[in-house]
Amino acid sequence: MRNAASVLGLIGGLIGILVGLFGYGYAELSERHSEVGELFGLLENPGFIRFASFVAPLLAIAGGAMAKARALWGGVLMLVSAFCFYAAFGFNVGTMFPIGFVALGGLLAIAAGKPDEPKAHF
Repeated sequence: MRNAASVLGLIGGLIGILVGLFGYGYAELSERHSEVGELFGLLENPGFIRFASFVAPLLAIAGGAMAKARALWGGVLMLVSAFCFYAAFGFNVGTMFPIGFVALGGLLAIAAGKPDEPKAHF
């Protein structure tokens, strides 16, 4: 389970980097050029979008990397990452895979109560 959690966290984080790049870019573009925001829609909280665009993929990759050694910590980081993706961007075509992969990886990491290694987190 720890291997699956690790792979899901890393893949979700890498896909999340693309979502974060577009989110951060649009937040900057709509703030600097108001006509773009008027044409395509204004963001309610561009500061949070910028924050989540950077932090959510970072937490997903870090949680995936930690899932083998510290499953509880890695799982919590991945669940926080999935929440950040959902809170910032919602659940849509662009975010369904990062949210799904990272949330499932977080649940699998936390569920690894009896790991293959002798060190359990419970």
